[in-house]
Amino acid sequence: MLEIKNLHARIAEDGTEIIRGLNLTVKAGEVAAIMGPNGSGKSTLSYILSGREDYEVTEGDILYNGESILDLDPAERASKGIFLAFQYPVEIPGVATMQFLKVAMNEQRKARGEEELTTPDFIRRVKEAAAELKIDPAMLRRPLNVGFSGGEKKRAEILQMALLEPKLCILDETDSGLDIDALKIVADGVNALKSPDRAVIVITHYQRLLEYIVPDTVHVLYKGQVIRSGDKDLALELEANGYADIIGKAA
Repeated sequence: MLEIKNLHARIAEDGTEIIRGLNLTVKAGEVAAIMGPNGSGKSTLSYILSGREDYEVTEGDILYNGESILDLDPAERASKGIFLAFQYPVEIPGVATMQFLKVAMNEQRKARGEEELTTPDFIRRVKEAAAELKIDPAMLRRPLNVGFSGGEKKRAEILQMALLEPKLCILDETDSGLDIDALKIVADGVNALKSPDRAVIVITHYQRLLEYIVPDTVHVLYKGQVIRSGDKDLALELEANGYADIIGKAA
């Protein structure tokens, strides 16, 4: 589903290179974890995949279902089924959560050639998904993310993912700031979306999240490159021994 080939990318404003020859393949149906120390390029990779304009690809390619997405803007990538759950979801005053969800869902359905949802169908779907994620209905009556706790913001991100039904889900440190109860709820929401035609990329520092969202593959990112890949046991090795040994062997 996703193939990243010799990717080089830099910060557009000052030219600082962050991604330096990264190669990565994620298959449909796969849960891939990306781990690495601070500053290794994990969040930058998620931004580049979603099309954030602050970063510039200088070499290589990103293929999604066999087609390059480098020339697509974020909206076009989203319409093709690429979804990014942010590490720090922003508050958007003046934008009603329910209105945002309805517009987003119908735009996504339009991109897939499906009919728009009627209001009763839309409300039913939101209520069902919100109940699964233990989201207080009062949250849905607020402006998007405004006044939400950290855990509520992350649940709202997973709610969006559940409703939009993307094909490539990218979770950028979704476990950041979550207590154990919220972590389990978010993980259950992600696990419910697993399917043979959907891929999930989980970006995290810690093994803790991977106890609940069990990865098929684990990739260690360091200085903008994948320096080691393995199965779920690699995450346990990192938890026990840290990154120093792996980084030393790759040097």
